[in-house]
Amino acid sequence: MYEAPDRYKRMIAARLPDGESAGFARDSGTESSPLKDAQLIARGQLAPFLALTNIAAALLFCAALWGATQATWLVGWLVAVSGLNVLAMRWSQSQAVTCVGRAGHSVPQWQMIADVVVRAAAWLSLPLYLFPQLDSGGQIIAGTLIAGVGIAGLGLVVIFACAVAWMSAFTAGLSGALLLMQSTVSFQQLLAMLFVLGVAIVGVLTVARWAAGQLKTNADMGSQSESASLLLQEYEQRGVGWLWQVDGENRVAYISSRMGALIGRPSNQILGHSLPALLGGHADLGRVLLDKQPFTNLEMELKTARGNRWISLSGDPIIDTAGRFEGFRGVGLDITDVRHTQERLTHLANVDVLSGLPNRGRVRQLLGEALRAATAGNVPCAIMFLDLDGFKPVNDTFGHPKGDAVLQAVAKRLCDEVASDGHVGRLGGDEFAIVIPDAQSRKKIEQLADRIIVAIGEPFLIDGTEIRIGVSVGCAFGPIDGATVDDLILKADLALYQAKDAGRGVVRYFSSELQSEQEDRVRLEADLRAALESRQFHLAFQPLVSAKNQKLIGFEALVRWNHPRRGFVPPNVFIPVAEECGLMGPLGEFIIEEACRAAASWPEPITVALNVSPKQIILPNLPNVVSQALARHRLPGNRIELEVTEGVFLDSSSRSLDILGRLRALGVGIALDDFGTGYSSIGYLNKAVFHKLKIDGSFVRDAGTRPGNVAIIKSIVQLAKDFRMSVTAEGVETAEDFERMRELGCDTIQGYLFGKPLSYERANQLVVGLGARKMAS
Repeated sequence: MYEAPDRYKRMIAARLPDGESAGFARDSGTESSPLKDAQLIARGQLAPFLALTNIAAALLFCAALWGATQATWLVGWLVAVSGLNVLAMRWSQSQAVTCVGRAGHSVPQWQMIADVVVRAAAWLSLPLYLFPQLDSGGQIIAGTLIAGVGIAGLGLVVIFACAVAWMSAFTAGLSGALLLMQSTVSFQQLLAMLFVLGVAIVGVLTVARWAAGQLKTNADMGSQSESASLLLQEYEQRGVGWLWQVDGENRVAYISSRMGALIGRPSNQILGHSLPALLGGHADLGRVLLDKQPFTNLEMELKTARGNRWISLSGDPIIDTAGRFEGFRGVGLDITDVRHTQERLTHLANVDVLSGLPNRGRVRQLLGEALRAATAGNVPCAIMFLDLDGFKPVNDTFGHPKGDAVLQAVAKRLCDEVASDGHVGRLGGDEFAIVIPDAQSRKKIEQLADRIIVAIGEPFLIDGTEIRIGVSVGCAFGPIDGATVDDLILKADLALYQAKDAGRGVVRYFSSELQSEQEDRVRLEADLRAALESRQFHLAFQPLVSAKNQKLIGFEALVRWNHPRRGFVPPNVFIPVAEECGLMGPLGEFIIEEACRAAASWPEPITVALNVSPKQIILPNLPNVVSQALARHRLPGNRIELEVTEGVFLDSSSRSLDILGRLRALGVGIALDDFGTGYSSIGYLNKAVFHKLKIDGSFVRDAGTRPGNVAIIKSIVQLAKDFRMSVTAEGVETAEDFERMRELGCDTIQGYLFGKPLSYERANQLVVGLGARKMAS
C-alpha cells in the first residue's frame, strides 16, 4: 500500500481545511480533494521510476541496434526521449508541491493523460518506424523492450486513467508491429511477447485499482484524523475542557495547558507525576483508575490558588493490540460554575421566597433527617404545626402587602424564639412548621410552644398600623407518635385541628385519644355518605306559636339521624362533618325536599322554617333547588322560611347576599337566626333580604336574672320594628319566659313550653287536632 510521506500530509492538512476541493478535483468534481492531492503527491514520487525506465529502455534499444541503423537517428531519438521524460518528471514533481491544497492550481485530468500519451508516442516512434527493416533478432529485441516499457506503467498506477492510457498505447504499438507489419518473429515468440504484455496489462491495471482504493482510504482516514485533531484543538482552545493521559502507573503522559494552569504548574512540569496525587489524592479517582474500567463524570473538589474548584473527569482505558493495559486517556471539565448554579437552584427550590424560611418540601427533608437521627440515637424529635388565627381579615382589611409584611414579621419572631433549637419553615399561606431534632425534654417543648403563642399574640406595627393576630399550635413527637414523615405530619396536623377546635390560641399535643377521635370522624364521614344514599335522615318539627293568641302558626324543621349502630347522632356532631367533607349540598337538598313535602300536606296558615348552613348558602344552585322543590309540591314560596346565621357574612358576603336576594325573589322568607350572638350583621339588615330576626335562647332564659339581657332584647325588637321585620324568641320554657317575651314585643314564640321537636305524624296530628285553637301552656 502506497502512503504519502509525512511532509506531504502536513502540507495537505495546512492547505486544505474543511475538505475543500483542490487541483484537478475542482474540475472533475467526482472525488474528494484529499484523494486527488494524494494522487498528485504519489505521482510526483513515482515520476523518477517511470522516467528512468523509459530512458534505460531507450539506451538498451540504441545499444542493441547500434551499427544496424543510422547513428544520428538513434542519438536524436535517445536525446528526445530522455529530455521529454526528464521534463515530465520535473513537471510531475512540481505539481505535487504547487497543485495541492487551497492555493494549488488546477490540474485537469486530460493534461496528465496527454503527458502519458505524448511520452508513449515519443518512445514508440523509432522502434515502430524501424521494425519492418529489422531482422528477426532485432524485431525480438524491439518487441521485448516495448513490452518491458509497457510494464513501466506501474509508475502510473496511482492515476488509473493514466495507467490505462499508457498500457493501451504500448499494447497497440506492440500488437500492430507483430501482427500488421513485416514481422519475421516466429509464432511461438510472438505469443510469448503478447502473453508477457497481457499479464503486464492485467497486473498493472489490478495494481492501479488497488492503489486507487488504498489512496482513497488513506485520504479519508487522513481527513477524519485531521478533523478530529482540529476538533480537539478547538476543544482545548475554546476553554471548554482539557485532555489528559496517564500510563499504566497513573503517571501523567499528557495534560492540557489549561489543566496545568488550574493545578498551578506548567504542564511540562506535571509530566511523570501521579495524577491522583496532583488532584489532591481523591480516593474515588484512585479507585476508578485501579479498576481499569471506563468512567464518566467523576466529580471532585480541587484546592487551587483561586480557591476551591469543582472538576469532572471522564476516561477510558488504553488497551494495545495484544490486550495489554497501557493507561488511561480522557477529558476533564471545570464545573465550578455549574455546581454553583445547581446550588442556587437547589436553594431556591427549598426556600420560601416571601419569608426566606425552608419551604414545605425542605421541612419534610429536615423532619426526615431528624426522624432518622431520633430512631438511631433513641432521642425523640418533634414537629410543630402552626396556623395563624385571625390572619385572613388582615389581608381583607389592610391588603396583601401588609399581610405579607405580617408573615415576614411572624417568621422573624418564630426564628427568634426557636433560635438554634430547631428549624422554622413556612408551609404556605399562614401555616408554619418547626422541626426540633432534640425533643427529649417535653417540658422544654411545652415552654417553647407557650412562648411562641405569647410572642405571636403581641401586636405587629406595620407602616404605623397596629395589627393583632394569634396562633394555634399542634405538636407530635417522633418516632413515638409516628415512625414515618407522613405519619408524623398527619399526627401534628390532627393536634393542630384539635387546637383550632379548642378555641384557638392554644397548643395541643397528639395523643392516642385524639387518634381515636380522628378515626371515629373518618368512620362517621363514611357513615354519613352511606346515610345519604340509604335515606337514614328524617325531619322533626318544633311548633311555632303566635305570642298574641298562642295559636299554632308553623313549625321549625330539624334534621335528625338515627344511625343503625350509633343510635341517635346529634346535629351538632354530624353537621360540621357534612360541612367539612362537602356533603351539605345533598343533605340540604334532602331537608328542603322533605320540608316542602310536609308543608304541602298542611293547611294554608301553617309555615315551615328550616336552617341553611353557611356552606350551603354560597352554592349557586340553591335558589334553583328551592324553586324546583316548591314547584314539585305546588307550594307557594311564603309557606317556606329559610333561617341563616350570621356566619354567612364571614366569607363571600356579596355572593351570600346575592343568593339570599334570589331566594327572597321566590317569595321565600329569610330569617336571621341567633341574632346578636355572633359577628355584627347590623349593616346587612338594610339589604331588604330578611323578614324576621330570631333571638337566641340564651338571652331568653337569662332575661329573668340579668337585666342586661332584657335591654338587649328590647334593642333587638326595636331594631326589627324599624326594619319592618318580625321577631321570634327561641328557648321559651316557662310561662314567665312567655309573658316576658310577649311584653317585650316578640311576635312568635318557640320552645319546650309549647312542645319539643315532633315526628311528622305527631306534628300532623297537632295540626289536624288543634287547628287554630289556643294551645294550653
